[in-house]
Amino acid sequence: MNIEYEKRMGRQIRLIRESRGLTQEQLSARLQLNNCDITRSALAKIEVGQRHIYPDELCLLRELLDVTFEELFPKYNE
Repeated sequence: MNIEYEKRMGRQIRLIRESRGLTQEQLSARLQLNNCDITRSALAKIEVGQRHIYPDELCLLRELLDVTFEELFPKYNE
């Protein structure tokens, strides 16, 4: 995957998380309660593009943040 795109997607996740008033700790706890083993540290790495995100993690993030996939993915050519 393109590293710049991963960074942009991570920023998008962070912006959505913050707009929901959630800390990284709170969101990672919700993920863990739903059988997705993402620590706060792993979530922080996703948000800065240092860790890949897996499809099942992405699906659960979409559900927990109550957004569409389109909202999670930044436009590629922006």
